[in-house]
Order: sequence, then structure tokens, then C-alpha cells
Amino acid sequence: MAKIIFPFSVLKPVQKHLEDKEKKLKKRKKTLSKEDPFIDTDRLNDNAALDTEAAEEEGHERVSVLKREIDKTLIRVRKALTRIKVGKYGVCESCGKMIDTDRLAIDPTVELCMVCVNKKTKK
Repeated sequence: MAKIIFPFSVLKPVQKHLEDKEKKLKKRKKTLSKEDPFIDTDRLNDNAALDTEAAEEEGHERVSVLKREIDKTLIRVRKALTRIKVGKYGVCESCGKMIDTDRLAIDPTVELCMVCVNKKTKK
């Protein structure tokens, strides 16, 4: 099977999009860190009411969950950027066939073709 490699002129806008997305995600993660009620060390000395404590815990959990999701997305973005650099972008990591360009247009970080995704979900 002949391997098709996308020309750099096609990948350049994808790379730019992914780099911009990476910057935005890093910025959002920094902003979220500032929103975490647990970063205020004075809260430990405060004998806050139970409802205040519960609100702080809920706020911390919300920030933690959002940061984990950002981390997962950052990993996918960085992996896609690496695949562009090494010439493997758009190639399914499971079977080695080309990933449909419509699928890549929807999510440029996908790593599997639909056939392999379907096989994986059936297991």
C-alpha cells in the first residue's frame, strides 16, 4: 500500500490552528488555576460556615475537572503537532491507513480512522 503524505502547504494551516489552540488551552488553564478557591491559604485559618466550605470544595472540584480535561486536550494537540512534524499526520495509528479528511477537518487531533474506532468500541 502506498503511503500518502499531506504536502506541507496543506498542513501549515492545520499546524497553525493546533498551535493557536495549544496557546489558548494553556492560557485557560492558567486562568482556571487563579479561580481555584483552594489557592487561598488564608481559607485554612478561617472558620467558615459549612455552606462556605462546601462551596469552596465544589469550586475546587470544578476547577480540577476542567484542568484535567484541558490536560487531555493539550496532549492530543501536542501529539497531532508531533505527527505533523514527523510526517505521520492523517495516518491511522492502528491500521496505518489514511484518516478521512472530513474526520480530520472536524477534529484535527484524531488518531484513528473510523474503521478502527468502530472496532475499538465493539470490544
